[in-house]
Amino acid sequence: MSTGERPEMDVPAELRTLENDPLHGDARVAKYFGDTYPRVLAFAELLADQGVLRGLIGPRELTRVWERHILNSAAVLPFLGEGTIVDVGSGAGLPGMVVAAMLPERQVVLVEPMERRTAWLFEAAERCGIDNAIVVRGRAEDVRESVEADVITARAVASIDKLVKWCAPLLSDTGRMALLKGKSARDEIERAKYVLRRAGLVGEAHEAPTVAGVDPTTVVTLSRV
Repeated sequence: MSTGERPEMDVPAELRTLENDPLHGDARVAKYFGDTYPRVLAFAELLADQGVLRGLIGPRELTRVWERHILNSAAVLPFLGEGTIVDVGSGAGLPGMVVAAMLPERQVVLVEPMERRTAWLFEAAERCGIDNAIVVRGRAEDVRESVEADVITARAVASIDKLVKWCAPLLSDTGRMALLKGKSARDEIERAKYVLRRAGLVGEAHEAPTVAGVDPTTVVTLSRV
């Protein structure tokens, strides 16, 4: 998901480009994404061009789209396991659209309640050739009858205890969650311990590096006991 709701604003075209991002064109980034780089690049370029205009990212983030959003989202991949991926509160498509771009053989469902954001997700998937992204409008609580997940992802949506209450009913019998979190992830797990216990889940925080020189991301996995 993007960070919190932002008003749409005008930004000069010369600023709405990845050219202002120090990681753009870096060979390490292209190597990290490998064969999936063209799809990821297309999404990153579209996010840089349209993200601020549509209130998806802040103007100060245009100089760090790769680090703050794309690589941060990509860090969740080693924790996804097998099966259908459901990105809850997908927002700007983070991490869901990045995950779908990197795993074209997997079905990735992007669940988002806001109409204008679902419109963005449909457009981004089409324009970037990310055919395996399926956009569903609604909150996690609203789609329990139609969506089942082998793994749930979420970024900047809510605290762990709230995510478990909202999303655990979507999980398959062997399902798990892989959540992008900040440095206080372990404290969040501790605060959510009773909710996790009731849901039959156990939490663990992992350091998830991507490209050398970029701070690692923290991923919290919630697995069946």
